[in-house]
Amino acid sequence: MSTPQPSSIEENEIILGTGMGPLRFGATMDEVRTLVGEPEEIEESDDDDEFEHKAWNYHEEDYLLSLYFDREDDFRLSCIETDNPGMRLFGEAIHGLSVDQVKALMQRHSQPAPEIEEMEEGAVRLSYEKSMIDLYFEEGELQFVNFGVFINDDMEVQWPK
Repeated sequence: MSTPQPSSIEENEIILGTGMGPLRFGATMDEVRTLVGEPEEIEESDDDDEFEHKAWNYHEEDYLLSLYFDREDDFRLSCIETDNPGMRLFGEAIHGLSVDQVKALMQRHSQPAPEIEEMEEGAVRLSYEKSMIDLYFEEGELQFVNFGVFINDDMEVQWPK
């Protein structure tokens, strides 16, 4: 019987407003490169996008990790998107949970009610605007999460300390 490595849990732990595992919002591209290596793919925003950004995509064995760097934030890490099956939030595994299970988890951690959007082909998005996290469900199960650095009421980025 093998025991999971403690670092694997920490590596996949989403910390709202802060990052995931060793990845911290506010990190430079060089700092991120040191932590996770060169991305397999780099996407740049289109000219007509409201925010100029770069997305670094890492294709792991069974999941995708995308890291976003916005020009207006000096290309510091500001958003993470992942469908990692080992992702955790508030210390609990969340991949594959139902909408109601995720809402209950968020409520237990004093998160206000989410905005719920029905998307194409029955997909659902839960958005917790103050916590800067969107959770995407397909066929009733959480598939991927997009979360970012906190922004205050004056639209100022609140980099983690």
